[in-house]
Amino acid sequence: MKPSILLTNDDGVSSVGLWAAYEALAPIAEVTVVAPATQQSAVGRSISIFEPLRASQITMNGIPVWSVAGKPTDAVIIGLYALRLNPTLIVSGINIGENLSFESIMTSGTVGAALEASNQGIKGIAFSLQVEDQGDKFDDPRNYGHNFDAAKGVVRDVVSRILADGFCPHADVINVNIPSEVKGGYEVTRLARKLFQTGVEKRFDPRSRPYFWINGPLLEDAEEGTDVHAIRMGNISITPITLDCTAYSAEDEARKIFLE
Repeated sequence: MKPSILLTNDDGVSSVGLWAAYEALAPIAEVTVVAPATQQSAVGRSISIFEPLRASQITMNGIPVWSVAGKPTDAVIIGLYALRLNPTLIVSGINIGENLSFESIMTSGTVGAALEASNQGIKGIAFSLQVEDQGDKFDDPRNYGHNFDAAKGVVRDVVSRILADGFCPHADVINVNIPSEVKGGYEVTRLARKLFQTGVEKRFDPRSRPYFWINGPLLEDAEEGTDVHAIRMGNISITPITLDCTAYSAEDEARKIFLE
């Protein structure tokens, strides 16, 4: 029997990235799509605990899928506990736009879904595709015109390797970032500190009241060995991530400050 995969994302159930992942995985696994009904980028691991959730089974591209009126984390929880799926793996993506650095993975709904999967006992893999034009992240994900052929090959190969060899024993999530143009092979990386140069732009509405846009350009590069640098070099970044955020190297200093 084929292994089973719960496929989700944060760009919404109609995103071409999600369906590219489905096409990559369907030949090697039984794939069930449980994804947000609408765009949910940058919601991280937020969860809907103050309102009920609706999940509807609909047909897209001739395939029955579950559309969840909530966040990526909600979709994972609905899939596991309401639909009672018991997948071998949970795959999140393919996200339209890279998810690199501490900065990005803490807010990414794509990575958030994979983290929630692992938190619930099913290992998660997150896939993201670099975009050359950052505006593409904000366009309709149903109509993104990028060719996904290379990305689909990466998704199938990475998942096939993990199904064959097992998940990295000390990792909870594998964060995979695919350059817009693949020039090299896989590179196992660590997270860079930042992806963007954070800024805020102040504007005024027609009544002269101020409002603000959080913005900022991408950093051109980061140090060698990081996910940001790997993507800038055209390599496929493979970053093992853990749910444990404990700063073990700070324990001794913390004891000096608080216990001595």
